[in-house]
Amino acid sequence: MIEAWILLSVMAALFQTLRFMLQKQLSMGRLSAGGATFARFFYAAPFAAAIAFGYLGWRGQGLPALGGLFWPYVLAGGLAQILATWCVVALFAERNFAVGITFKKTEVVQTALVGFVILGDRVSMAGLMAILVGLVGVLVLSDTPASGHWSRRFVNRAAGLGLASGACFAISAVAYRGATLEVASEDAFLRAMLSVAAVTAAQSIAMAGWLRWREPGQLGRVWAARGTAVWMGLTSVGGSVGWFTAFTLQNAAYVFAVGQVEVIFSMLASVLFFRETISRREYIGIALLSASILLLVLLG
Repeated sequence: MIEAWILLSVMAALFQTLRFMLQKQLSMGRLSAGGATFARFFYAAPFAAAIAFGYLGWRGQGLPALGGLFWPYVLAGGLAQILATWCVVALFAERNFAVGITFKKTEVVQTALVGFVILGDRVSMAGLMAILVGLVGVLVLSDTPASGHWSRRFVNRAAGLGLASGACFAISAVAYRGATLEVASEDAFLRAMLSVAAVTAAQSIAMAGWLRWREPGQLGRVWAARGTAVWMGLTSVGGSVGWFTAFTLQNAAYVFAVGQVEVIFSMLASVLFFRETISRREYIGIALLSASILLLVLLG
């Protein structure tokens, strides 16, 4: 029987692909990268809070105790996710949908590297080889055609945004797993939903203040786009529920590894919905990066 965290990871990847599709549409002229990022959190927060407190009421219990590190984890993870999402939205303007999502999925490899640096988690020789395969895949993807000097073929805005988003998503995942473990409850779903509600509320408040200060007018545009953005909020909550609940059950690196199925979902979306063309080189890069993640889990 397939373990629950695997099914949750696949569900989260599907919802996340749908959310990024909506987010790309909003960022193509209607909203800035910051506005599209804020919309993702703003329209998710009410749903997350309603589910969390509705579940508490249905269970007939009060709010469980929260550990001292709960809010530091929530705020650190929330900030990292804001930066990561902003990078992904900006990346959509640089390359096509499937390649943008694949750059983002370097979070899996980067989680292993961050784990070694911060926690001292060791990587086997096989795991190191898998990471190198992933690095080759990233370089192939970042090799922008007709980019001039060889250095610009590998050092460009698309590569930088993709790698930055992966690093921030890796940091946020570790922080979110820490937050769920600070909730004093044996109920994995409750731990996940309270964390999601806290994170989305904090992100909405922080980004609203930022946009009001730095991008006057964007808050009004986000509200005007509510017909589409509300669906982005729903798919965002669906993805968050899957990720956070899986984080309570399994190591974040393994959850992200299974979530690599998002690459397949995004390729289908890229071709079927956005009518974008994926080149042979991009297929090779996607295949190499996907293979590195699979090897990292099986052999690392």
